[in-house]
Amino acid sequence: MKMINEKKRFFSFLLSSTLALSSVNFALASEKDNDNKDEEDEVEITLIHIGDIHGHMDARVNVRSDSNGLMEGGLARIYTQVKKIRKHADHSLTIMTGDTIHGSAEALFTRGQALIDPINKFGVDVFAPGNWEYVYGTERFHELFTGNNPGTNWNAIASNLYYTGAPYADKVGQRVLPSYWIKEIAGIKIGFIGFTTERGPKVIGSEVVDGFGFSKGDAEIAELVPLMRNVHKVDLVVMISELNLANNYRLTEAVPGVDIVFSSDMHEETPKMIRNSNGTVLVAEGMDGSNIGEMEVEFKNGKLVEIEWKQHAIDTRIKEDKMMAKMVAKIQAPFYGDTFVPHVNPLNGTTLSQPLDTVIGTASVDLHRSNFAHENMPGVVEGTSHDFLADVFREVTGADLGVIRGFRYGTTVAAGPVTLGEVYHFVPIGPYLAYGEVTGKQIKGTIEKPADGSLNPDVAKWGGGWLFGWSGMRYDLDPYQTLGNRATNIEIYNRTTSTWEPLDVDKTYTMAGYNYDSEPNRINKVPAKNVIQMKEADGSGLTVVNAVAQYLQTTDANPEQNRITLIRPLPDLRPTLGFPMIQSMFGAREDLAPY
Repeated sequence: MKMINEKKRFFSFLLSSTLALSSVNFALASEKDNDNKDEEDEVEITLIHIGDIHGHMDARVNVRSDSNGLMEGGLARIYTQVKKIRKHADHSLTIMTGDTIHGSAEALFTRGQALIDPINKFGVDVFAPGNWEYVYGTERFHELFTGNNPGTNWNAIASNLYYTGAPYADKVGQRVLPSYWIKEIAGIKIGFIGFTTERGPKVIGSEVVDGFGFSKGDAEIAELVPLMRNVHKVDLVVMISELNLANNYRLTEAVPGVDIVFSSDMHEETPKMIRNSNGTVLVAEGMDGSNIGEMEVEFKNGKLVEIEWKQHAIDTRIKEDKMMAKMVAKIQAPFYGDTFVPHVNPLNGTTLSQPLDTVIGTASVDLHRSNFAHENMPGVVEGTSHDFLADVFREVTGADLGVIRGFRYGTTVAAGPVTLGEVYHFVPIGPYLAYGEVTGKQIKGTIEKPADGSLNPDVAKWGGGWLFGWSGMRYDLDPYQTLGNRATNIEIYNRTTSTWEPLDVDKTYTMAGYNYDSEPNRINKVPAKNVIQMKEADGSGLTVVNAVAQYLQTTDANPEQNRITLIRPLPDLRPTLGFPMIQSMFGAREDLAPY
């Protein structure tokens, strides 16, 4: 990108002010008239993007095919890179999107505070909340993101989050957060449109979002893009969104006028920009702080003329910022080693009684769910981490089946010692382990619904997450079929006869998985009969984390793989995008089938 003439830059200026207008529920940084812009002025603005940190404070291993062999992520290294970009930028803004205060034991046991304190030092300018920002309940959400003095200084915006009822009956129909934010830099007016998730966390009880409602964003983008362009006369429209890369692409195809989308939720990485037919540029950073993005936007005479994009890998080649590393270490100290103190889980009241660095067992294989769509066991379909957890549920309970939702968050555990903290990355909530009776028809539906919610070519019908993980089951999958027809040759392992038998839709089976006191008759959110919650020796409920720890005392993590056989491979978007994806952003469209 061209260097900006120093003399001309001297005459550019920064005007930054924030005006809250509650009557229309938006935040406005500046309404300055642009008529006085120097007609020969060139301005370069750098947009820094952080996405889907998911509670990861430290670096983690990457065992996927794109690994460079180095540990990835870590708040102190992210901060180093952010400061480096700012140092060399003429003007910069830092944008954060997606799940941030959930995904680790430190996040869970502090209700997100372990992430909030260090990230409050980052200087985030604007933030779009992820679906897991709601996990600690709406009261905590209000404490952190709304009002005149929220617990975060990230400037949260979301146009598709509304009050829908009790305990907020007097606010029904109003937006919870500002829907947009406008910032003027060097005479360039930038309008940010915010979108949070279209759903609350599905793996736990719906009570955590009581009184909140979400939309898919169609009406909001149609409302706000013209508002930005025609009323506020912005020079650049930026959408920051947790609606996922596929739906962000869909929305900006339907409504022209968005220049840039910073996306989260699908945990995809975009080393190259995606550009749709309207010219909108879309990018995403993966998960766990493995990358941050640097987008240089150049204006000439007040008009956008060029966008350049670079994704920075955050790994151990980057030195940790000393201040941030010290802060993280202080926050983590009560969770590790000799400085450990017990903590109470705010979601179920159980106590963390061992340090997170306690080795609780061994993995014989790498545990993760992150393979690309063109690889064996693509993450959208299956992963060793979910296979292992489903095995634990089935073996500890003695049920016919173990099941776990296809959540995208988690971590990667390399073969070798497994720590308690690593298990909490997979289960950073508060479920108990239970089993109950379900019919074969229910099982078939439980396979088909998430398959449709992940593979439907109409991405507006996606449900979030990936296919469920199963133990005691195997089946064939044609991703290009329709709802109810993707899974065939479903077989259940019969413990008594040690044989595989076809699924009988009229038969009753026992199924083990997540269970909550607030939903005692559900296993993994599926209605079940004769539910039995597993117990500790003292009669208290057996949490899923403790069940995993008990299992690993006697058995290594070595799950059988390829439980799901793909009849036809998933779409491979490498020829189109120039890089691989875990989940096709166009769904499993027949015209994208390799054969």
